[in-house]
Amino acid sequence: MSFLNSIPIGQYVPRNSFLHQCDPRSKLLFVFFFIIFIFLANSLYAFLFVAAVSVIGIVMSRIPVIYILRGLKPALWIILLTVVLQIFTNKEGELLFSWRFIEIHEKGFVNAGFVSARIILLMMSASLLTLTTSPIQLTDGLESLFSPLRRFKFPAHELALMMSISLRFIPTLLEETDKIAKAQMSRGASFSSGSIVKRINGIIPLIVPLFVQSFRRAEELAFAMEARGYRGGEGRTKYRQLRYGGRDAMLLIVMIVIAVIVLLLRA
Repeated sequence: MSFLNSIPIGQYVPRNSFLHQCDPRSKLLFVFFFIIFIFLANSLYAFLFVAAVSVIGIVMSRIPVIYILRGLKPALWIILLTVVLQIFTNKEGELLFSWRFIEIHEKGFVNAGFVSARIILLMMSASLLTLTTSPIQLTDGLESLFSPLRRFKFPAHELALMMSISLRFIPTLLEETDKIAKAQMSRGASFSSGSIVKRINGIIPLIVPLFVQSFRRAEELAFAMEARGYRGGEGRTKYRQLRYGGRDAMLLIVMIVIAVIVLLLRA
């Protein structure tokens, strides 16, 4: 399986769903506040409610669940490390297990579950946003949300463009990494065997051509933008105009309801 198929971050899956048809600004604001709600949830019922909202969002998006699960793959090591640190370093609560210098307490077990659940929900929210919103829509939405800051000399257009290009090129870079890795493996390179030092040394033939390809692609993109007369965001007009609709009003109402319920369910 290639890197492109295993990590869907930055990819857009077109569907005719409620979330796909919402304004990108509404979705960006909803995900931003939903992340805050995830951190505000500190009880089992609050977590179950937030998780239920995430599942409902996945169902409404009509995105195959396998895409969402693949989006969790980059965070597996972070989740595992967090669980281990919480279980073996937190000494609060009732002692559940003790062997020599290893002690596992009840609070460490609970915190491990809460923290790992937060990371999973965060990754699911980010994946759902990029899977239901095209890079162009994300750029327009971010620029529109940042536009009030222009009076303070904030580069709203440039920042939105950089973030959009970064998201757009994640699948491309993963595909390039997959191609380079297969080419190196066909020449006898091994990335999964040998000692740790050998594995690290084996990554170098992978990183160097990837950096060269990335800089070359960035230079080609800069030349293409200059050839088409790109001079920044000043005086630029838009072919697609963003407009709030009934779906966005419903999304706002849902966000307020979620906020109230999470605050009521907090411990």
